[in-house]
Amino acid sequence: MQLRGCGTALVTPFRQDGSIDEPALRNLVAWQVESGIDFLVPCGTTGETPTLSHDEWLQVIDITIEVAAGRVPLVAGATSNSTHDAVEKAKEAASRAGVNAILTASPYYNKPTQEGQYRHFSSIAAVVDKPIILYNVPGRTGANIEPATLARLAEVPHILGVKEASGNITQIAEVCNAVPERFLVFSGDDSITLPVIALGGVGIISVASNEIPHEMAEMTRAALNNDWTTARQLHRKYLALMQANFIESNPLPVKAVLAMMGKVEEVYRLPLLPMRRDTRSKLQKIAAEAGVIAKPAGAASEAVSFYIYENWLAGPHKIVLHRSSCGQCNHGKGRPSGHDANHARWHGPYGTLSEARDASHNMAGVLIRSECKCV
Repeated sequence: MQLRGCGTALVTPFRQDGSIDEPALRNLVAWQVESGIDFLVPCGTTGETPTLSHDEWLQVIDITIEVAAGRVPLVAGATSNSTHDAVEKAKEAASRAGVNAILTASPYYNKPTQEGQYRHFSSIAAVVDKPIILYNVPGRTGANIEPATLARLAEVPHILGVKEASGNITQIAEVCNAVPERFLVFSGDDSITLPVIALGGVGIISVASNEIPHEMAEMTRAALNNDWTTARQLHRKYLALMQANFIESNPLPVKAVLAMMGKVEEVYRLPLLPMRRDTRSKLQKIAAEAGVIAKPAGAASEAVSFYIYENWLAGPHKIVLHRSSCGQCNHGKGRPSGHDANHARWHGPYGTLSEARDASHNMAGVLIRSECKCV
C-alpha cells in the first residue's frame, strides 16, 4: 500500500431521525472512488465521530470497506483521550481486513505533555500491526505535537506519518525537515495543500474533496508531479470553497454544501446545530461560484436592480439609492418593510444604477441625495 495524494475525510450522513443514512453513505463512497480519489478516511473529525456509538463507528467503517471494495486504500479513524481506549479502538479497526491504516489524533481535553503524547502513540503502535497516521489538530485537541516529538515518533515501528492540521506553516516546514523521508506528511488544511507539498509533503487529507473529489485529487497529483501551473489554477479556482468549509465548525459547511448538491440530508447530531442563516447564504454563493451547485434563480436580475428610498423623516425629501440585494436593509432586498407610507416612499426597480441616478435627479423638491454602501 502506498498512501499518497488526496484522501477524503468522509462526512457521516444522517437521516432526519438521527440514524446513519446508509444509502447516502454508500452513494457518497462510490462517488468518491469513481471520481478518482486516492484514499478514504471514514470516522475522522469530519465524520462527527465523537457522536457515534461504538457500533455505529464500526458500521461506518464496514460500509466504507464494502463499497470501496479494495479499489482505494482505507484509513480508519480511531481516537480517544484515554490511551487504553485508543489502543482498543485501534486494534479493533485494524482487525478489519479492508482497513489499510489507522488515523489517530492527540488525546483531546487532557492536554498531555510532549512525553505523554509520545507514550500515548507508542502504546497504540505497540499493539497495532498496520500503519498509523498521527493527527495533529491542536485547535480541537488542545495539544500540539511538536516537530521534535514527531521526529521521535517517526522512529517507532508502524508509525507511518502525520496529518498536520496545526495551520502553522513554519511548524510544518520544521516537521518536514525533522522527520526521515519515509515518514509521510499530509496537509490537514485544504487551503495550504500546495505549500505543504512544496515543503516535502505527500498530499492532503481533505474536507473539500467531499464536495469536489476529482478536482482536489487532480490538484494534488499535479503538485506532486511538479505541474505547478495546473495545481495553482485549480487552487485559485476552488480556494474560496476550501476556506468556506471553516466559516463555521467543520463539518457544518461541507454537509450543507453536500445537501445543496443532493448528496446527503443536512442533519447533524448535537452539540452541532444547523448553520446560521447569514453564513449559509454566503456559503451558497461561494458554492454556486465554484460551480458545484446551480446559481439561484433570479440572481442575475437581482444583481442589476436598484431602488430609490425617499425618507422624509430624515430630512426634507432625503433619498438614498439601494441595490436590490442590499445587506444594509432590514430584509436584505433593498426594500425594507415597516415604513409608514406617510413618511417614506420607495421608487423602482430600475435596471441599472445609471437609471436610478437619473430618476433621483428628476425628483422635484429633493434637497439631500446619497447612496447606500451597497451601491
